[in-house]
Amino acid sequence: MSLSQVELLAPAGDKEKLNTALYFGADAVYLGGKQFSLRTFADNFSRDGLRDAVAQAHALGKKIYVTANVFAKNADFVQMADYFVYLSTIGVDGVIVSDPGVIYLIKKVAPALCVHLSTQANTTNKYAVKFWAEQGVSRVILARELSIAEIADIHNFNDGVELETFVHGAMCISYSGRCLLSDYLDGRSSNRGACVQACRWKYEVRAFDATGQKSDWLPVEEDGKCTYIFNSKDLNMLAHLHDLQGAGVSSFKIEGRMKSPYYLATVIGAYRRYMDGADMGAAEKELLAVAHRDYTTAYALGKNASTVHYDDSQSKGEYVYIASALGYEDGYAIVEMRNRFKKGDTLQVLAPHAEHGKDFVVEQIIDSNGQEVEDAKLVQSVYKLACPYRLRKGDFLRRKVQ
Repeated sequence: MSLSQVELLAPAGDKEKLNTALYFGADAVYLGGKQFSLRTFADNFSRDGLRDAVAQAHALGKKIYVTANVFAKNADFVQMADYFVYLSTIGVDGVIVSDPGVIYLIKKVAPALCVHLSTQANTTNKYAVKFWAEQGVSRVILARELSIAEIADIHNFNDGVELETFVHGAMCISYSGRCLLSDYLDGRSSNRGACVQACRWKYEVRAFDATGQKSDWLPVEEDGKCTYIFNSKDLNMLAHLHDLQGAGVSSFKIEGRMKSPYYLATVIGAYRRYMDGADMGAAEKELLAVAHRDYTTAYALGKNASTVHYDDSQSKGEYVYIASALGYEDGYAIVEMRNRFKKGDTLQVLAPHAEHGKDFVVEQIIDSNGQEVEDAKLVQSVYKLACPYRLRKGDFLRRKVQ
C-alpha cells in the first residue's frame, strides 16, 4: 500500500503556518484556539480564525483538528462546554483531548465531534486503546515511548480504531510530555500549556568555599564536554514510515506549532515528497537543511539509551532562510527578505512544485524604491530579484551555509 494513503498531519501555530502547512502538502493540520491548548505561547487562533481555518482546509479537501489537551480543572468546564459546541458548529474534523472529564463533557454537549486522544494521555497498551474506544474516542495518538512492534500489537487488537504517531520533531524528556520541570523552575505549568522548555536550558552549579560563601559558577559536565543534561534529540522516522504503516498507523504527525514557517515548509515538504514516491535520500538530505538536534528513532526499534542531545540546545542546518516569495512578474521574483543576501549569491528554491531544489545566481536586486542595489540588507523589506524560475506566493529562498 502506498504511503500516500496515510494522512500527513502537520502543526500550525498561526495563520501563516497554516498556509504553509497546507501549501507544502499536509493532508490535515492540528492547531489550537486561544484556550485549552498545550501551546499557549503560540499565537493560536481566535474563534473566527478557527472558523476560517476549517473553511480554508475543507475547500482543499483537507482537515483541521483542534487541540484542547490541557489537564482540565473544575473552573475550565463552563467555558469548555460553549467552546466545544462552537467547534462542532463550524465543522472541525476532530478535537484532541487528554482528560477523561473533557471527553465526558464533549459527549454530553457536542456528541458529533470526533474525539482524538492526546499523547498526553500516555496510551501505551492495547487494552487502554480498547477502553478509550468504548468511551467514544475515534483516534488514539499513541505515546512516543512505544516500539513499532508494540504499535502493531495494539492495532491487531483494536481493528477500527485510528492510530496516530509522531514521526518528526522535538521530543520531551518526560514521559509522553507529562512534566513538572517548567512549573517548578519558572512557575509555568507545561500541563496547562505554558511550558518554557526548561529541559533545553544549559545547567550550571555553584560551589561553596570553606566559609560557606558562594564561589564562581561551575559547569555541569558529562564526558568532559557538555551541560545539556535534559535535552532530548529530535525524532526522525522517515526511514521507517513503511514499517509504521504496516503496523497500522493511519496518521503521521509532525511536531512543531512553535517552529517557523520555513522549518515547517522544509520538513513537511520532505515527508510529502517521500510519501508520494520521491527518493528517500533526497528527503533525508532535506531534513538536514533546517536547524535540528541530532536525530533519533527514539523507542521505535526497541529500547534506546541514547536519546539525549548533550552537545548544545540545537544544531544549525545546512541552509539558511533568506526570503519568502510574495509573487513573480516579468522575470523577477518578489520577495520579503529575512536574512541578508547580495548580488552574486547562489540561492535555492524551497517549494512544493517542480522548481524545488533549483539553484540560481542573484544577478540583479531592486529595492522597494525601484533602485538597483548590490546588497539586500533591510530585514523584512520587499525586493525584486532576477530569477529564472517562476516562484509562487508561499515559496521560500535559502542559501547553503558556507
